[in-house]
Amino acid sequence: MRWSGLTATFLFVSVLSASVTAENWPGWRGPRGDGTSHDENPPLRWDGITGDNVAWKATIPGSGHGSPVVWQDRVFLLSCVQESQERVLFCLDRNSGKVRWQQTVFRAPLETKHALNSFASSTPVTDGKLVYVTFLEVDGSTAPAKNVSRVRPVTPGSVVVAAYDMQGNQKWLARPGGFVSVHGFCSCPVLWKDLIIVNGDHDGDSYMVALKRSNGETVWKQNRQHKTRSYATPIIRDIDGRTQLVFSGSKCIVSLDPADGSCHWEIDGPTEQFVASMVFDGELFFMAAGFPDYHVMGIRPTGLGDVSETHVAWNQTNARCYVPSPVVINDYLLVADDRGTANCFEAKTGNRLWNERLGKHYSASLITAGGLVYFLADDGITKIIRPGEKLAVVAENALGESCFASPALSDGQLFVRSEQSLYCIGQRGATTAK
Repeated sequence: MRWSGLTATFLFVSVLSASVTAENWPGWRGPRGDGTSHDENPPLRWDGITGDNVAWKATIPGSGHGSPVVWQDRVFLLSCVQESQERVLFCLDRNSGKVRWQQTVFRAPLETKHALNSFASSTPVTDGKLVYVTFLEVDGSTAPAKNVSRVRPVTPGSVVVAAYDMQGNQKWLARPGGFVSVHGFCSCPVLWKDLIIVNGDHDGDSYMVALKRSNGETVWKQNRQHKTRSYATPIIRDIDGRTQLVFSGSKCIVSLDPADGSCHWEIDGPTEQFVASMVFDGELFFMAAGFPDYHVMGIRPTGLGDVSETHVAWNQTNARCYVPSPVVINDYLLVADDRGTANCFEAKTGNRLWNERLGKHYSASLITAGGLVYFLADDGITKIIRPGEKLAVVAENALGESCFASPALSDGQLFVRSEQSLYCIGQRGATTAK
């Protein structure tokens, strides 16, 4: 039987369209590091209790708040098995949820941490050839905590960065610097060209460091002025002929050159500590923080040196966002504050259009796909909204388990990590959004 030219053309266009929209989710906050997916058909409805629209559910030994990452038919995530003090990298089969392999990165005493943190809060990153992981390794010794209202012991240690191939073989392991924080560790590595870049902000000799992907050797290490703990993961954008590594932390917002760590521009403050990653809409960077003061800011990406007085396009203090990272979609900046309130700002002006309580508490960062934004609360309930001048809730879905990790989205499937399990929601390549 011979297909007609029209049929063949239709099938070719369909396959091409699917290949364009299907993306891996290779690291923290996805392919662009900002929570956005080009997936046009994200899952809208599921029920973790009944199993409705759940492709599979896998029990993960140990615990952790790091996000899953997806590369083709593999899913990677980190865990800490507290009984054996193992820090573990897991590789799961994307189609079945079965563990393909697991590797213990190291065994070491458990570090001190905040009650809402975990011993495996970092998200790995992969380029499809190697998968890179970060942990904190301590020896069990203690020192007085810094930058705290109540003096108490804290466990200093070293940042561990390791690389594994897709079959689980360790290629290298490096310890690029020290780390100490009363809140524990969480630093998600990012990739740029042949480098892996790690944020080493902590309550000591803080730094940003870039290592060679091939062998873990340090290429550059930039000291941080204020030596204060923060947990924001940088994003990288090419703007007006400059490649900018932009992030908040250590009492400032900075843009560095990822090639050597030199500073393009810096904004002083506006607060002390930062967790949420920044986002960019092509015109402005957006920052949400922090502690002890709360700010949402729009920042112009041009300029040199100290631009504190000239490049803040707008600054709002009416959203108490600390941990969850925002998303920007079309003309709207969506911010989830920790207490469970959602905020929608005009991205250009900073005018807040609405704020409504959607959940009990938010730890997970926002993701967006198909014109929708996903708010995953700590109790496992996800509310999906359509951004606009007024709040429009499209769907509400319960998982039935507590969730603190940010979700991942790839090719029509949503990957959600609970305290005990990893869920794969939706059918691969399926048309589910309406």
